[in-house]
Amino acid sequence: MDARRPGLDPAVAEVRRAVRQALAALEPGGTVVVALSGGADSLALAAATAFEAPKRGLRTVTVTIDHGLQDGSGDAAAAAAAAAEALGLEARIVRVEVGAAGGPEAAAREARYDALRDAAIAEDAAAILTAHTLDDQAETVLLGLARGSGATSLQGMAEASGLSGVLLLRPLLGVRRATTRAACAAEGLEPWEDPHNRDPRFARVRVREKVLPVLEGELGPGIAEALARTAAQLREDAAAFDEMIDETIEDIVEHAEAGISVSAAALAANPAALRHRIIRLVVASEFHQSLTRAQTLEVARLATDWSGQGPIDLPGCRARRAGGRIEFTARR
Repeated sequence: MDARRPGLDPAVAEVRRAVRQALAALEPGGTVVVALSGGADSLALAAATAFEAPKRGLRTVTVTIDHGLQDGSGDAAAAAAAAAEALGLEARIVRVEVGAAGGPEAAAREARYDALRDAAIAEDAAAILTAHTLDDQAETVLLGLARGSGATSLQGMAEASGLSGVLLLRPLLGVRRATTRAACAAEGLEPWEDPHNRDPRFARVRVREKVLPVLEGELGPGIAEALARTAAQLREDAAAFDEMIDETIEDIVEHAEAGISVSAAALAANPAALRHRIIRLVVASEFHQSLTRAQTLEVARLATDWSGQGPIDLPGCRARRAGGRIEFTARR
């Protein structure tokens, strides 16, 4: 059934439809947590959830994270909570301490997600809903491309993923940011404008304010949608690779003393993309470390270009050729 009806603004209808589709996967009678910053995206999400969740028998609680990173952050959080209550929702405000590891953006993101997870667990929530839009997805893909961080980063964000055992849903990944703003305007909601969203110190802001507009101007409209489609296609490819890796690993990987070993011949026989993924997965799963591309290629040479080279020191472990196998052992 079409979500539109006489008098319903098209932007409001689009956001509600996206939320309804996301909530359809949840069992009735539970609770959902909506991450609410007070910006247009999250405010439109909260309003749509307030409308759609009761139809599924779902209780909604908004959680506003006060990072304390700027003057007036407490007032902005209180305003967001008040907006949620005006929509008939329960509202919570959580103040977090933001560390310095990984830079301000990464540290704030980690603190935010930790707080959302804890709030969801406290509410016994079935899912957390965040307001990432198609524009956010496009920015994520461009940032991943610029950093050369491989297909995993270019996959962007998934519509559904896990957050330490809690289901994380992003209903608005197919919705443009302009649509959420239009939805807020149609419903008489006044979004908070986060000053950080205009601060050029942040790479994501530079992508949003400068890079994407230039691409749109030079290459024509539809760049954001094309980047989002690319992310979706790469996630499909990654899912297929993951199945292949699971099947392959069962045959070629064995546990060894103080580590794990992989058949060199079997590793060499696989395509490079699969070979490199197996190497990275072995190190990540056994030693909880990530390899750079250069490190991955050096390990691969133990299988594909063996000429007696010695052990390779890697993050958290060491790789060496031992007969027909490549052994990964913990570094002392």
